Amino acid sequence: MKMKSFMSLGVFGMKTILFKMKKPILGTIILTDFCNLSCKHCAVNNINKIMYPYNDILEEMNNLYNEGIRILFFCGGETLTWNYEGRTIRDLIRKAKEIGFLVVNIVTNGTIDLDLPEADVIFLSLDGTKKNHNLIRGNTFDTILNNISKANSSNICVYMAVNNINYKDIEPLCKLVKETPNLSSISFNFHTPYQGTEHLSLTNDQKVQAVNSIKSMISGGYPVFNLYSALDYYLKNKWERPCYQCLVSENKQRFVCGRCVEIDGLCDKCGYLFAVEFSLLCKGNVRVILDMIRTYLKYV
Repeated sequence: MKMKSFMSLGVFGMKTILFKMKKPILGTIILTDFCNLSCKHCAVNNINKIMYPYNDILEEMNNLYNEGIRILFFCGGETLTWNYEGRTIRDLIRKAKEIGFLVVNIVTNGTIDLDLPEADVIFLSLDGTKKNHNLIRGNTFDTILNNISKANSSNICVYMAVNNINYKDIEPLCKLVKETPNLSSISFNFHTPYQGTEHLSLTNDQKVQAVNSIKSMISGGYPVFNLYSALDYYLKNKWERPCYQCLVSENKQRFVCGRCVEIDGLCDKCGYLFAVEFSLLCKGNVRVILDMIRTYLKYV
């Protein structure tokens, strides 16, 4: 991350803490709900199979920027399937940078060409080692690794959703990331049980084992994007929700924190570690702030 950008985000953080602001800094725009996969844990894919229009997305980018958002994510569905009148994700990333966003990231399942140097970080889904990943996402593991091998100019962070199928794969996947050229880091979230996916939820004992595995990998020098000091807060399920510093926009509708915020009871079972981290950061938790400085300067 450029120092100028980091300082700008730091000023926002200090104002948020000092004045107890609830102003967002991170925005996610959903480009489409179309996806070329049907993963076991996903409840939001291929509902309408709509590619949202470029002009609507551009309008929302400008709105978000004018409202103070400086970190932008593009998501799906499968983000890289988005195409509208000849425009692709690369056009959106370039336009976002032109508008002035400091950090522009995308989330993808990795089955499509990953050579996207325009993105600051590509968050790529690998849900465990080959056997469990393919069980969850279909026979895609080898395709993804092949795409990674060709993406020499991209900053790729593996993104694992931990559930009761793959929670024992944390350590071997960290080792794979460290040993694989073109992978810079790995980030974890825990399964959030949308309707129809409750069977993938972890028990408390499984959560403890998974968190301890992540901590062990961080302590061992593996390139983990998560903040060590926030993990215990996740286990205790004690952080302020919703996270007002994050918002999601889809088809002219907005959600504070995430799309799950309007589903009764789901916030209490949230597994999105970024929400835990941002909530603690913007409350002024000193340990989490120091972890964030070390981690974000290294991987963004």
